[in-house]
Amino acid sequence: MSQSGENSYLQIENLWKAFGNFIALQDVSLNVRQGEFVCFLGPSGCGKTTLLRAIAGLDYQSRGTIVQEGRDVSLLPPSQRDFGIVFQSYALFPNLTIRKNIAFGLENTGRKKSAIDTRVDELLQLVGLPEQGNKYPAQLSGGQQQRIALARAIATSPGLLLLDEPLSALDAKVRVRLRHEIKSLQRELGVTTIMVTHDQEEALAMADRIVVINEGRIEQTGSPTEIYQNPQTLFVADFIGEMNQFTATIDESRQLRIGDSGFHCRPHDFATGAGVIAAIRPDNIVPHPQDYKSQETNHHSVLLKDMEFLGSFWRCHLQNADFKSTSLIADFSTNAVRRLELEPGREMVVQLPEDNMMVFAAGESAA
Repeated sequence: MSQSGENSYLQIENLWKAFGNFIALQDVSLNVRQGEFVCFLGPSGCGKTTLLRAIAGLDYQSRGTIVQEGRDVSLLPPSQRDFGIVFQSYALFPNLTIRKNIAFGLENTGRKKSAIDTRVDELLQLVGLPEQGNKYPAQLSGGQQQRIALARAIATSPGLLLLDEPLSALDAKVRVRLRHEIKSLQRELGVTTIMVTHDQEEALAMADRIVVINEGRIEQTGSPTEIYQNPQTLFVADFIGEMNQFTATIDESRQLRIGDSGFHCRPHDFATGAGVIAAIRPDNIVPHPQDYKSQETNHHSVLLKDMEFLGSFWRCHLQNADFKSTSLIADFSTNAVRRLELEPGREMVVQLPEDNMMVFAAGESAA
């Protein structure tokens, strides 16, 4: 659904894209605000790169409109659209020096050589590589090449920056460092940015707003916290982060039943007796000692069957006879594990807070 706003920069309305009989995009509408950092997030083949290429004019849509800063660019070639783009492969010219790679787009703008040299110096300084200008791409690391590709993309000061999975070819540590650098640079420049990614953590860390795409349709649009904490569909809930899912039955407005156990849950619109999927994230489960007593809802005794150490937390596999064959995955901090002296075989109490217990239609598809 399109979203209005006074600072609207890019409007996409009723966009469709077909490749023969295959429908890659279905009735996509979206509004991107001036200076916003938007991530297109979804599994491989969902249509996110197709949408990015349609915005750039690299693949024309089958129907629908694209308006950039008040100008209809729907049928314009890429050369007449105001954007810079960074590809997954960097696409640097191997036979040109770093300086000439960055200057490539500037040389077609009619600027004097002295002005181009000054701009290249500024950009090398901006991406933290002022001493690398006379080297060739093969002499730089993957992370450095990505910075140069970014510098080249913003050299002409475009109004829109498009990033097509720019960090996917890098190792984990470099990815984490570069995503912070890219976000800081985007904020400094104030350039409207759209990034394609299939990495949920990357989208959550970098985006002002996330657009979750599935099978050519927008499933949900919202801030990272909205997408994570209040997913509107089971697909979004399952695709963003980990999720426990249980077959359940509605008892009344804020109560449901999983196996032989009753639970309180978030408000919903399902009728009494309806079959649903109840879901809660592992990090929302609260651990307590075995003798813990409370008047609050959703406390259950469980057996800690197994534990996996994942650095900042432990992933714990829990069982409760009332859940029958359903197991529960919980993520507990290292401090909680130490404080409660948790280990496999230990009995304990956990709380599944009702505000974190989500309810979805039983027929919805997960990621």
